[in-house]
Amino acid sequence: MKIIIALLLLMAATTANAVEIYDKETGKYLGQLGGNQYAPDSTNNPYGRYGSQYSPDSINNPYGTYGSQYSNSSPNNPYATNSPVIIDPNK
Repeated sequence: MKIIIALLLLMAATTANAVEIYDKETGKYLGQLGGNQYAPDSTNNPYGRYGSQYSPDSINNPYGTYGSQYSNSSPNNPYATNSPVIIDPNK
């Protein structure tokens, strides 16, 4: 039980300072940039909605709207005009 509580506290502490990313045009939430690999909203969680290489909402999906190197809405496209914006919710 103590291990579970410690893990939950660690997850809360590491995601509290994470910045969030959004689609610039639609305002669609795209997860927390970086952070804890076990947090459900983290782009570092390979099994989560925003970190999986198969999720349509992930910047890590090389074939998706937000991960493709050819998409106008992807941070992986150096010529994109609608790349996601980074917002610090703590400010």
